[in-house]
Amino acid sequence: MNKKVAFITGITGQDGSYLAELLLAKGYQVHGLKRRASSLNTSRIDHIYQDPHQQDLPLFLHYGDMSDSLALCGLLQKIQPDEIYHLAAQSHVAVSFEAAEYTANVVALGTIRLLEAVRLSGLNCRFFQAATSEMYGKVTSLMQNEDTPFRPCSPYAIAKVGAYWTTVNYREAYGLFAVNGIMFNHESPRRGETFVTRKITRALAAIALGQQQCLYLGNLDARRDWGFAADYMDAAWRMLQQDTPSDFVIATGVQHTVREFLQCCAASLGISLSFSGSGLTEIATVLHCDPARTPALQPGAVILRIDPRYLRPSEVPSLCGDATRARTVLGWQPATDFTALCQMMMAHDLAQAKRQALLEANGYAR
Repeated sequence: MNKKVAFITGITGQDGSYLAELLLAKGYQVHGLKRRASSLNTSRIDHIYQDPHQQDLPLFLHYGDMSDSLALCGLLQKIQPDEIYHLAAQSHVAVSFEAAEYTANVVALGTIRLLEAVRLSGLNCRFFQAATSEMYGKVTSLMQNEDTPFRPCSPYAIAKVGAYWTTVNYREAYGLFAVNGIMFNHESPRRGETFVTRKITRALAAIALGQQQCLYLGNLDARRDWGFAADYMDAAWRMLQQDTPSDFVIATGVQHTVREFLQCCAASLGISLSFSGSGLTEIATVLHCDPARTPALQPGAVILRIDPRYLRPSEVPSLCGDATRARTVLGWQPATDFTALCQMMMAHDLAQAKRQALLEANGYAR
């Protein structure tokens, strides 16, 4: 029996790395799109791509870019995938305000280029597009499902709305098996270091070891539905195994503030925090800490301050997903809860900080 062939855009990112692991474990041949860069950017998949015990592992990387339609067409003709998982994007909301045109080009037009490549190649394949809860924007409902209207509040969200409707249009106009997974916030130890969750876990690890004094954040009151990235990639795979194409919300249905994420991560280190002040003057102070686990900390230390530079021009105050359809139709449910996610990420970044401290103590720079 021939292996199924999958093509992943964004394979070197958080989601792409977990999806590659999942598909390889299921016996797929996996091809990934990789941007050309002067520095190495494969750290998230090096453990599977360079494993000396897995020399016959069917994982292949191809140079390309979502702005190059000719290259995309050529790759699809060469690879002949059975399934395409489109994860590539400029996905940082704050960055999209600074690079709005680039974000639209990669996210919205990039999706058009890829779907056109599928259509023109005549491939009989299935297509998954990673949509985002940011498309809902300033919602009026407590929870969002597949029927909730979009009110995007950032260039990233606007571009993703374009990609969403492009996917729907190619499904309806050309009969492609093309679906959107509307994924709420999903994190992991592989999350990019500029995203708020990794910013928190990395800073807390450094503060605990005396490598950093204070963490600076923006809006602590933003409420999000946070899940584990690997769980969400399982949902993406399930969507392409259905008999008919359909869009699904992928979420935990449980909401927490940024402040609560910080508190949960701190608690996993034995740190309890006290918050005082409001708005730009709010601070977090260490109330109690475990000297054995956080030797560089003392009660009373201020470890969080608000920096207005991290406030967005247009904020999305609250998002929480209703994944009833995914649970019912796909048989999917998240396996990792909020506390376990915080503990997992915190343990990873604490280990990294300790490793870095050991290297520096032995005369090795970062």
